[in-house]
Amino acid sequence: GLFNLLSMNGTGNLMDFLDEPFPDVSTYEDFHTIDWLREKSRDTDRHRKITTKSKESYWELIKSLLDAWSGWVVMLLIGMLTGTLAGVIDLAVDWMTDLKEGVCLSAFYYSHEQCCWTSNETTFDDRDKCPQWQKWAELMTGHSEGAGAYVLNYFLYVLWALLFSFLAVSLVRVFAPYACGSGIPEIKTILSGFIIRGYLGKWTLLIKTVTLVLAVSSGLSLGKEGPLVHVACCCGNLFCSLFSKYSKNEGKRREVLSAAAAAGVSVAFGAPIGGVLFSLEEVSYYFPLKTLWRSFFAALVAAFTLRAINPFGNSRLVLFYVEYHTPWYMAELVPFILLGVFGGLWGTLFIRGNIAWCRRRKTTLLGKYPVLEVIVITGITAVLAFPNPYTRRSTSELISELFNDCGALESSQLCDYVNNPNMSRPVDDIPDRPAGPGVYSALWQLALALIFKIVITIFTFGMKIPSGLFIPSMAVGAIAGRIVGIAVEQMAYHHHDWIIFKNWCRPGADCVTPGLYAMVGAAACLGGVTRMTVSLVVIMFELTGGLEYIVPLMAAAVTSKWVADAFGKEGIYESHIQLNGYPYLDVRDEFTHRTLATDVMRPRRSEPPLAVLTQDSTTVEDVETLIKDTDYNGFPVVVSRESERLIGFVQRRELTVAIKTARQKQDGVVSSSVVYFTEDNPQVAEACDPQPLKLRRILNLSPFTVTDHTPMETVVDIFRKLGLRQCLVTRSGRLLGIITKKDVLRHMAQMMNQDPESIMFN
Repeated sequence: GLFNLLSMNGTGNLMDFLDEPFPDVSTYEDFHTIDWLREKSRDTDRHRKITTKSKESYWELIKSLLDAWSGWVVMLLIGMLTGTLAGVIDLAVDWMTDLKEGVCLSAFYYSHEQCCWTSNETTFDDRDKCPQWQKWAELMTGHSEGAGAYVLNYFLYVLWALLFSFLAVSLVRVFAPYACGSGIPEIKTILSGFIIRGYLGKWTLLIKTVTLVLAVSSGLSLGKEGPLVHVACCCGNLFCSLFSKYSKNEGKRREVLSAAAAAGVSVAFGAPIGGVLFSLEEVSYYFPLKTLWRSFFAALVAAFTLRAINPFGNSRLVLFYVEYHTPWYMAELVPFILLGVFGGLWGTLFIRGNIAWCRRRKTTLLGKYPVLEVIVITGITAVLAFPNPYTRRSTSELISELFNDCGALESSQLCDYVNNPNMSRPVDDIPDRPAGPGVYSALWQLALALIFKIVITIFTFGMKIPSGLFIPSMAVGAIAGRIVGIAVEQMAYHHHDWIIFKNWCRPGADCVTPGLYAMVGAAACLGGVTRMTVSLVVIMFELTGGLEYIVPLMAAAVTSKWVADAFGKEGIYESHIQLNGYPYLDVRDEFTHRTLATDVMRPRRSEPPLAVLTQDSTTVEDVETLIKDTDYNGFPVVVSRESERLIGFVQRRELTVAIKTARQKQDGVVSSSVVYFTEDNPQVAEACDPQPLKLRRILNLSPFTVTDHTPMETVVDIFRKLGLRQCLVTRSGRLLGIITKKDVLRHMAQMMNQDPESIMFN
């Protein structure tokens, strides 16, 4: 195919390879973009070498088999480590969240739930009260009720929250500044072929795991789901370094990281297929079929490992398992679509507010005191959250309760319906009933919780601690959904003779499930913020086990995407990529302007001409001066300055290394030696001339070229689909200029009337 041709040309002749072995120059500078084509052809070469060798002996054959299997081995290791870390994080978060309220006397490392499982004194009605679990006030003063106890509990709750978040932000600041945030914007950028050194390092992995537990336990409005993708990618990077196939080829490494991202979502939600789709739809840039199977395998192993650890103790992979048995009716699509609209509006509000706040943070004093900012936000969150029972507990428990259907055994306030003693019915089929006082007070508290969550999440996301966005946005949607659900349910109960309710609400039968509305609302809000559709629906039904509700979920997801897209195309991750100025060419952007390559290429009319090398008249000294005076990634090689006919392209880094090694190893190479890139040796006129330096083997003979009249939309497409780093512009064989990925991004920003200087890196 095409790549074989390219790699045959690109590698030069076999004779050049035999001249002398050449040091490995695969590495790129920090904050630079990789060249996918070059990585691909280098991997093809490596593969070809292994295949030819494997026919020589059994030992080489075994080595080639091991090489072929190494991909699956890496996936197995990633899955196991990710699953283990996720299980540990889940257990630690459970315990530390409960630590803010009280402690288990029988064993202090038990969470509230575990403490009361082991107890003999619990009855089924009071299964969350047991003598072994004591709140702090009871432990210190002996009083469990009264104003004094309340104030003391309140004070200690805030104190623990501040302690946890202070620890988290200090660890991030001192040891691993890259461990903050959700990490998904950066991982999208890295997977599109960008280098951020240390972003997926061992320190980042360790600190992110520890601080994630602290940040979630501090009760801030953030989740652990997004950061788990970052954690999984760190695991992927860790295991890549064990195999030279991946550690030496940046392109191959990105295939592994795509699969690792799938494993991350798989353990975050207990949704293996959702994870694979999330990686495909949301994070990955280049996703061949092979990566699809591998990420499927990695997600499977990760889910298995998590299931073996069993962090929730109920042998389920998920937090929010629900069992609804009621069908939904066509008329209910109206409230579902309204929830979709709400989700889209909330997504827009959140993205606008959060980006504005992050801009302020970058430009004002706020950015100088990240520790103070985290402590202030934690303080505000804890002080406002404690009085309301729905915000006091961890967000995932809140979502779990909102998703739940009211059975006969539910002790939740949301299930305080008036019981009619005259109705003799089997217990498991609870008919519709009027709401009791508990439900009405719950509605008030939920409405307050909704406002609180909406406001506080905008300020929380993007602080210098690990913070995910999935859980808070789901919480906003679930609260709104549950409120709508209860409203529809009461309407159906009080007006079941209305024409819309007549067909499906027989008196005494169960017809509206408020929990389902919460689920649809959660999906809508998450979709509005991240703009996922397919993977979102799959994650939601894997998360809750609600298979028959795929249609309502799809309706809400599509509506929320349409509504949110009407206000702006970018999701939260794309907005953060733009905010940070990473060079990310989005596959979804359409480029519709009628510009040509000649409008974008450098040098412009007023600028000095292009820095080039000639094939046989540049000296070593000239090359070194050129390297010193410029900071380009590479230089085109032309026949001569007069003709400017293009021969190839040579990378700056390889040129530097080659001259350095030649000066150390080869005799007679001095500053006045001629550097030549031709096939045959130049005639040495006299014996006294210095030894020439032959560099043909580092010359890329197949650089990508377009003519000056190529429309920019074609150029953008070439950059996007082939993952190029630079492209040369010619007219009838003469070299005119060069277009780099950064030039393309700057041009696109200019066309959208944004500041082209916001794109910072190469």
